[in-house]
Amino acid sequence: MTDWYRESVKLHKLYSGKLEIVPKVPVKDQKDFAIWYTPGVAGPSKKIAEDILESFELTWRWNTVAVISDGTRVLGLGNVGAEAALPVMEGKALLFKLLGGVDAIPIVHRARELEQFLWLLKTLEPSFGGYNLEDIESPKCFALLERAHNELDIPIWHDDQQGTATIVLAALLAATKLTGLKLEHTRMVLFGVGAANIALYNLLKSYGVNPQNIIAIDSRGVLHPEREDITHLRKTNPWKYQIAVETAPQVKTVEKAFNG
Repeated sequence: MTDWYRESVKLHKLYSGKLEIVPKVPVKDQKDFAIWYTPGVAGPSKKIAEDILESFELTWRWNTVAVISDGTRVLGLGNVGAEAALPVMEGKALLFKLLGGVDAIPIVHRARELEQFLWLLKTLEPSFGGYNLEDIESPKCFALLERAHNELDIPIWHDDQQGTATIVLAALLAATKLTGLKLEHTRMVLFGVGAANIALYNLLKSYGVNPQNIIAIDSRGVLHPEREDITHLRKTNPWKYQIAVETAPQVKTVEKAFNG
């Protein structure tokens, strides 16, 4: 049986990472350098100075995103730090290029506080056409995505929220076609209330599912308005608090939650 961890380490060491940058324009002699760099490059710079939207026509911005993480919630490894998150971000950038044709640059950083992280996104915005946020701890990831959507001009996607939720909704819709059930009236359990399932809960509501048909379970049990920590949740995780209040399940134990 293949030891994928050991095999991956061996090949990462062999190739020293998964990505490199290569020119896509022809460079044969000094004349080409005069076009792509000085003095010719001043022409595109002037156009962009007059209208920054020209940067999407004259530079890589039109097809380049940054895959950004602070390393606080990496895969199943948890808070492993920025450097340890880099192989994962390289891998996601590889998927963007091979499966979508989009150039992606992995960026890991130590700006872990919400305001620092948001400042970083704003500061780097002129270099990219979009952001893919990745492996960021909850509940910070919710506030970060909401504020970034409101305060930046480029598209921003948090894969662990929006990507996972979209895929699960698609799977549920396929299941209802096979079973003849209506998703809007289906009772379901969200086992875990982190980034993915909170985003899934909101997406299910948008689709038309009644929140009271949903039971959410976190590490302390079923979420409901009478839980001992509900006041604490209201202050520290309003997204989880909202689920507890809106679902308001009659079932209060994990065992009963899974009874069909």
